[in-house]
Amino acid sequence: MVSIPKTATRLYDTDFLAWTQQTAELIRAEKWDRVDWEAVVEEIESLGRSDKRELKSRLEILLQHLLKWQYQPNLRSGYWQNTITEQRNRIEDLLQDSPSLNPYLEEILAECYRRGKKLASNETGISQNTFPADLPYTVTQILDMEFLP
Repeated sequence: MVSIPKTATRLYDTDFLAWTQQTAELIRAEKWDRVDWEAVVEEIESLGRSDKRELKSRLEILLQHLLKWQYQPNLRSGYWQNTITEQRNRIEDLLQDSPSLNPYLEEILAECYRRGKKLASNETGISQNTFPADLPYTVTQILDMEFLP
């Protein structure tokens, strides 16, 4: 890799938006020697981590609301149903944009269930022991727009 002038490195550290615009211009102009490749690589890697974090977060919220829906039928609301639908929509978008997240989804389900169960317990006052120890829904059910336990 070619050494980057200090001004480009400083721009990355001080004005991220300006750095992204400048970097895009340099790449379009094929001025390869002026691109801060180390920062480009770092940003590309962070995009993948960001998608993984978003998938986990959305799964945790979805599982929390599925549990609330199942265990508090007298408190069901349109808000809960909208939250379930919204999380499923965003998860669907993530998986369509990045199909390689599908195996990761399977990998994180148990952890997301544990966290979602804790969130549901905190919000409802229902003991975590009341909820099943293991994930009670299949992946197909979790992602199915029509499924409500």
